[in-house]
Amino acid sequence: MENLYDWRQNYSKSQLLEDQISESPMEQFKTWFEQAQACEALTEPNAMSVASLEADGSLRTRMVLLKEYSKEGFVFYTNYNSQKGLALEAHPQVSLHFFWPALERQISISARTEKLAENISDGYFSQRPKGSQLGALVSNQSSVIPSRDYLEERLTQLEKEYSDREVERPLYWGGYLARPYEIEFWQGRENRLHDRIRYRFDENMQWVHERLAP
Repeated sequence: MENLYDWRQNYSKSQLLEDQISESPMEQFKTWFEQAQACEALTEPNAMSVASLEADGSLRTRMVLLKEYSKEGFVFYTNYNSQKGLALEAHPQVSLHFFWPALERQISISARTEKLAENISDGYFSQRPKGSQLGALVSNQSSVIPSRDYLEERLTQLEKEYSDREVERPLYWGGYLARPYEIEFWQGRENRLHDRIRYRFDENMQWVHERLAP
């Protein structure tokens, strides 16, 4: 077994103190996300993991791209018939996670998902590059396929079929809104005494924040 005991980094780039944070976690997220966007070392600051509960009781995590956020929550898109989509249909609760190592920051989010209205998914799908639109038609996501050639041949066929017409969004593809009920902001600090601020709803469904031990 390889010994990784000495792989460590001392975090000292920033801090997260109570007099610096927003009352709303979504406003705090906006502040941090804009800083992540401005960081040249982060090529995809909108990459986030989505962990869901599978039918057999196991947990599964995958990376997706955040496409929108607001005071309501976080939006991402996928194939509703995929392993992810079927898991969310049965168990709508998810854990989202952002990791921005260049800023020594993480954000952990507990949320409940719901499908977006069809017209919203239509609107986003119409803005996607045509190659991405066709990719949604090509891939029966999470199903077993015979080869890479199968995908390439199917894509070539659809490129010819849709060469002179628009691609409509397939009904099995669309968006989710993840409505958060708990958000933790993590800022790396020296000597592993990291800053952890958690927002959660109180009994009146108002956001409150509290500091967690690192």
